[in-house]
Amino acid sequence: MNILLEEFGTPFNTVPFHQIKNEDFLPALKEAIQVGKQEINAIINNPAAPDFNNTIEKLERSGELVDRISRIFFNLNAAETSPEIQQLAKEISPLLTAYANDITLDQQLFSRVRVVYEQRATLDLNTEQKTLLDKLYKSFIRNGANLDEDEKKQLRQIDQQLGQLSLEFGEHVLSETNNYFLPVTNIADLAGLPESVVEAAAQAAQEKGLAGQWVFTLQAPSYLPFMTYAQNRELREKLYQAYATRACKANENDNRQIILELVKLRHARAKLLGFISHADYVLQERMAQSPGKVMDFLDNLLKYAKPAARQELEAISAYAALNHGPETLQRWDITYYSEKVKKEKFTIDDEVLKPYFKLENVIQGIFKVAHRLYGLSFKENTAVDTYHPDVKVYEVTEESGEHLGIFYADFFPRPGKRNGAWMTSFRGQQKQNGQDQRPHIAIVCNFTQPTPTKPSLLTFNEVKTLFHEFGHALHGLLANGTYGSLTGTNVFWDFVELPSQVMENWTYEKECLDLFSRHYETGELIPAELVQKIKDSSNFMAGYATVRQIGLARLDMAWHTAAPESISDVINFENQVLQETEILPLVPGTNISCSFSHIFQGGYSSGYYSYKWAEVLDADAFEFFQENGVFNRETSTLFRKHILSAGGSEPPMELYKRFRGKEPSPEALLRRTGLLSVQSVA
Repeated sequence: MNILLEEFGTPFNTVPFHQIKNEDFLPALKEAIQVGKQEINAIINNPAAPDFNNTIEKLERSGELVDRISRIFFNLNAAETSPEIQQLAKEISPLLTAYANDITLDQQLFSRVRVVYEQRATLDLNTEQKTLLDKLYKSFIRNGANLDEDEKKQLRQIDQQLGQLSLEFGEHVLSETNNYFLPVTNIADLAGLPESVVEAAAQAAQEKGLAGQWVFTLQAPSYLPFMTYAQNRELREKLYQAYATRACKANENDNRQIILELVKLRHARAKLLGFISHADYVLQERMAQSPGKVMDFLDNLLKYAKPAARQELEAISAYAALNHGPETLQRWDITYYSEKVKKEKFTIDDEVLKPYFKLENVIQGIFKVAHRLYGLSFKENTAVDTYHPDVKVYEVTEESGEHLGIFYADFFPRPGKRNGAWMTSFRGQQKQNGQDQRPHIAIVCNFTQPTPTKPSLLTFNEVKTLFHEFGHALHGLLANGTYGSLTGTNVFWDFVELPSQVMENWTYEKECLDLFSRHYETGELIPAELVQKIKDSSNFMAGYATVRQIGLARLDMAWHTAAPESISDVINFENQVLQETEILPLVPGTNISCSFSHIFQGGYSSGYYSYKWAEVLDADAFEFFQENGVFNRETSTLFRKHILSAGGSEPPMELYKRFRGKEPSPEALLRRTGLLSVQSVA
C-alpha cells in the first residue's frame, strides 16, 4: 500500500516524510484523482434535488486526498527539491490542472451549483455558508463554466501551458542562484566585511573544496552583507551584476521567452473569460477591485515617497563625495553608502545589533509574544518527522492546554530551497463530522547560518522577516472555521499580508525586545538606547524603499494590463515601465522581471501591490494596539476573533471594521514612515 494513501498513524497525523519515497507521489496522486472524480460523480448523479448539503458542501469536501498529497509534494519542491522532484513536478502539474479543469468545466456539476445559487435568497444559510456558496459559484464562472466546448478546450490547453511555464521559470531562477559564486583569494578584498561574514565565507569555500579562499553567493545571508560592507567596489559590482542578471543571460536558464509566453497566455485566458486583461480578471476578487484603483493608490503613495527618496539619495551622494566615493552612485553603491550614513547618523548598524539576536532566543521571544497576545504555548516535539534535519517542530496549545496545531520552522539556506521566506501548510483547518481538524503550518526562511565559532545571529531585517512569517503562521494556526477553503490565509490576496505585516511592528517596541534580546555571550539585555536607535532609524531610507516597492508593483501591473502583442523585448519593456520610479542610472543588461518569482512563479501576478495595500491596514491596525498598550489582551482578542480566526468567512473590509470600528486611514502609513513631513509633488 502507498503510504500517501493511508492514514499516517503518526503523532497528530503529521506527514511521515522519511517513509515517503519520490516514486510514491505519482501513483498516489493518480489514485487520489480517481477517488476525487468518484466523489464528483456521486454529486452529479445524486437523484435528489440540488441543495446546499448535497451539492455545495459535498463539493467543498471532495478531493481532500488530492489536496493532501499535492501540498506535501509542492512544499518539498519549494523547500527541499532535487532534479528528480523537479522532473516529477512537470508530470504532476498537468495532472492537477486537468483535474481542476474537469471539475470547473463539468456542465452537469455546474448546473447543480447554479440551482442552489439561484435559490440562495430563500435558503436558511449562515454567513459562512453564504460566503462558500458565493465563492464556489464565482469560481465556476471565473474558470470557464459558461464557455462553449471549443472555448473550454482552449482554456484547458492554456492552463496546462501556464502550469509548465511557471515551473520552468522557478527552476531557472533556482539554478541561476545556486550555480553562481564569487571566490575571493586576496584577504585585502575582504576589507570592511564583519568577522562573522568572513568566517561564513570561509566555511562556504571549505564546502566547495576551496580551502584557504572565501566564497560569496547570491543567497541573501551572503549577498546582502557583501553589498552592505565590502569596500571593494569592483567586487560589489561583480556580485550585483550576477544577481541582477539571473535568468537573463541568453543561456539555458534564460526566462525572457517564458515571460512573454506567460503574459500572452494569461491575457488570452482573461479575454476568453470575458475580461479586458489578466489584471482585471485577478482584481475582481480583491479588495482593490480594478487596475485603475491600484494605480491610483500607487500614484498617491509615489507623490509622497519620490521627493523623500530624492532627498535621501542626495544625502548619500554628498556623504560619498566627502569620503572619496564615486561621483555618480550606482546600484552596487547604495546599500554600502546608505549603511555608512545610517551608522554615522544613528550610531547603529547590524553588527552592533546581531549579538542580541541569537536565532534561538528570537524564536523563544516570538513564542512569548504569541503567549502574551493570544495565550499560546509552543513546545518542541522531536517525535514529529521532518523533511530535513534543520527543521524544528513545535506543538501549539491554547492557554487551556487544548491542542491548537503543529508548527514547523525551517530557517537556513541550502541548494534545494528557493530564495526568500514564506509560510505554507501541510494541512489546513476545517470542521467536519463534529471534529475540528487542526492545522499543520510551516514557515521557511533563508537566515544567517551558524559558523564554527558563532551561533546564528540575525540581522534586524531577519528578525522582522521572522516576525512577518510568524504573523502568517498565526493566521493559519488560529483559523477557526467550518470550511477549509475559507479558513486561515484563504482570504483576498490584498488582505493576506495584514496579519504578517502588523507583526513586524512589535520588533520596534522595547516591551517586546526585552522578552528575547540578550547578548549571546554576556546575557546582557539590549540597552534602552539601542532600542531607541532602532526606532529612530526605522524610517531611514523609507522613501527610497517605498519607491522601489511602487516600481515593482507597477511593473507587475504593466505586465498584466498591456496588450502582449505590443511587447517584443522584456528588458526594454521593463525599462520603459520603471522610468518614473527609477532614480538611479540604469545598468545595461540587468533585469528584474526574469527573476521576479512572486509574479511569474508564485501567486502574486497582478497582486504585488498587496504589500503596500496591506501596509495601510497594518499601520492603522497597530495604532489601535498602541492606544491601549501593545500587549493589551482586549485588542489582541478582537484581532484574533475578527481577523486571524475569521479567515475568508466574510468580506475583508467588514471584518476589518469589526476589529477596528472604522475603515483604515491611509494617513496612518504616511505618519509611520514619516513621509507626511516631506513636500509632495504633483
